[in-house]
Amino acid sequence: MPVRDSSAVTPARLRVRVVPGARTSEVVGRHGDAWKLRVKAPPERGRANGELVALLAETLGVPRDAVRVARGHTTGEKLVEVERLTREDADRRLALAGRKNA
Repeated sequence: MPVRDSSAVTPARLRVRVVPGARTSEVVGRHGDAWKLRVKAPPERGRANGELVALLAETLGVPRDAVRVARGHTTGEKLVEVERLTREDADRRLALAGRKNA
């Protein structure tokens, strides 16, 4: 059976709601059809976006350069693309992280 090249997987597109300036950075859980995440960094000079990328990369088990904010750079509602994972795998990993933080 041929092995599927993970770099050929279409990037997972995730809607996220980010709350900056939180006490801790964590995955909260589902917020409608988006994922709610808290980050410690304030919403200034891209610091919250940088911490969001780091949190997602660590939580999803992918390198930082595999995660990027595709839309919503200056708002709390964002569209994030994650390479090397399917949407289902990303959702599963975020759900597990959200349960650990509950």
